[in-house]
Amino acid sequence: MSRKQQLHRPGPQPGPPADDSGCGILHVDMDAFFVSVELLERPELRGRPVVVGGAGPRGVVSAASYEARTYGVHSAMPMSRARRLCPRAVVLPPRHEKYARVSAAVFEIFRSITPLVEGLSLDEAFLDVTGARRRLGRAAAIAAMVREQVAAQQGITCSVGVASTKFVAKLASTHCKPDGMLVVPADGVEDFLHPLPVAALWGVGERTEQTLTRLGLRTVGQLAKVPLDTLRRELGNAVGSHLHELAWGRDAREVVPHTPDKSIGAEETFDTDIDDPEIIRRELLRLAEKVGARLRAAGTAGRTVSVKLRMANFKTITRARTLREPTDLSRVIYVTACELYEGAGLERVRLRLVGVRVENLGPADEAPRQLALDEPETGWREAERAMDQVANRFGPGAVRPAALVRRADHGDRRDGGDGRR
Repeated sequence: MSRKQQLHRPGPQPGPPADDSGCGILHVDMDAFFVSVELLERPELRGRPVVVGGAGPRGVVSAASYEARTYGVHSAMPMSRARRLCPRAVVLPPRHEKYARVSAAVFEIFRSITPLVEGLSLDEAFLDVTGARRRLGRAAAIAAMVREQVAAQQGITCSVGVASTKFVAKLASTHCKPDGMLVVPADGVEDFLHPLPVAALWGVGERTEQTLTRLGLRTVGQLAKVPLDTLRRELGNAVGSHLHELAWGRDAREVVPHTPDKSIGAEETFDTDIDDPEIIRRELLRLAEKVGARLRAAGTAGRTVSVKLRMANFKTITRARTLREPTDLSRVIYVTACELYEGAGLERVRLRLVGVRVENLGPADEAPRQLALDEPETGWREAERAMDQVANRFGPGAVRPAALVRRADHGDRRDGGDGRR
């Protein structure tokens, strides 16, 4: 590590602090977020390999503790492979509503420091603290404050990269995980970037890396020294120019505060392919309940309901319908989803995945007041909000439709994730 950079870990730090005078961007990345949240309630599992994900034959790893990662386990890996690599791993089912609540609390910490917060996912965000430095001090001190408050208020750790650009800040947070902070001074960007492999550059995928390797370019520093015209000729104008800029640490992107979700949805992959319409409709009900709860929690409503149906041969079709008025009611979402499923003509076709999504979102308080199908003056809307309150207090599944109470015949399924984009 260059003397111009300083990696902070918990405890006393040797040497003078790094020069952060030209740094105004933080990239905050929670450490093994899903696992960390689970360990809050299962402290006896600390230090053991823990994996969060679906336990069925088609399950996929959503997150892995650092102990599990030493065995080669990583997110998006089939759970069957993860179990082979680490037979001792403790596998926990995902609880996305719990992760969303902790994430919301963490983001409140971010926004108490600066309004310029750009969330990338539940567990990472960019913060522009340029304006906050006058009030809170140097960028490195603000980064340390973020880490301390997240740990104190939520009991989990995060890693923070401090730099002059988004690209370098994100790389810095990756290099100080877990539970660290790395400052890359504005005049030390090249020292930090140039020894790294070319694959570290944003936009370098497998094919681009192969092309660069063929050209003898294995490090960022080697790529930086190649004439721009040569990169454009070999990689194309857009990619060549993009990588040339990044290789010199130039990234003009600004931190853009939160943009509303374009859609909210959820999907499930069955352990075994299903052709029973009753089971499919029951799954659509469960997904509609999940999507409706997420819409209400986000204070949004949507006009378009869509279903995703993936057959055993992996062919996928989607069907959508735009409603007359926006809705956040699970009942309306479910009825519409069932009609779309029935209209697709797949009621006796074996399916491996189903999904429900609501799009064309807007603030729920600006949506016209609509009654759900068959809803009396007091009915579905009040019932669903009461269910939300019970779930917030006692956890997901504390109250649910009767049709979802007995599901032993389903077996375990892989949860398709948060479903936001």
